[in-house]
Amino acid sequence: LICEAYDLMKSLGMDQKEMADTFTEWNKGELDSFLIEITSNILNYKDKDGYLLERIRDTAGQKGTGKWTAIAALQYGVPVTLIGEAVFARCLSALKDERVRASKLIKGPEGKPMVSNKAEFLNHIKNALYCAKIVSYAQGFMLMREAAKDFGWHLNYGGIALMWRGGCIIRSVFLGNIKEAFTRNPQLSNLLLDDFFKAAIVKNQQSWRQVVANATLWGIPVPTMSAALAFYDGYRTER
Repeated sequence: LICEAYDLMKSLGMDQKEMADTFTEWNKGELDSFLIEITSNILNYKDKDGYLLERIRDTAGQKGTGKWTAIAALQYGVPVTLIGEAVFARCLSALKDERVRASKLIKGPEGKPMVSNKAEFLNHIKNALYCAKIVSYAQGFMLMREAAKDFGWHLNYGGIALMWRGGCIIRSVFLGNIKEAFTRNPQLSNLLLDDFFKAAIVKNQQSWRQVVANATLWGIPVPTMSAALAFYDGYRTER
């Protein structure tokens, strides 16, 4: 999700300093997290030849945690679509030679991405990131709930959120909101049904839709943001 936000900013012509400052600002609000903080640090990092990031090969490997999550999701029949898409996005990034070849042969839409108000669109990206992040955690907790049924576990979901907040790569202020949701209702079937998260998505979903729609029109891939939105719209569909 953070990569997609970065890619959108870059497509709007922002330089690394501008992007770093944006992430620093985002880290003061509801997106406050270890990953947003280090993104800002990485964008700011320079060596003797200038900014380092653009000289790093644009392919991602993986240790397997995302893959195991996606496999478990398929085994239990739980639509953990966002993490699945994130894994596949890494796989696609690894096809570097094919992408270089394809870039010369296959064309996307004409013209450059343009917005009338950059500050406003950056706020849309921030809100889209927040909404999609909510969906990611909602899907993760759905998977744990299904596994708990299968194994006869009695999981303390609020406690799990606090454990992550205590020190791991996904630690964030946001996990406190998840803990509170399960304190309010220990039987909560889905985070999207909690009043706090429901209100957050109602407030920010137009931004989310703007970002996914514009990215699609511009030919910029947003696999996880769009997968999260498709899940949200599918989940709230009665028939």
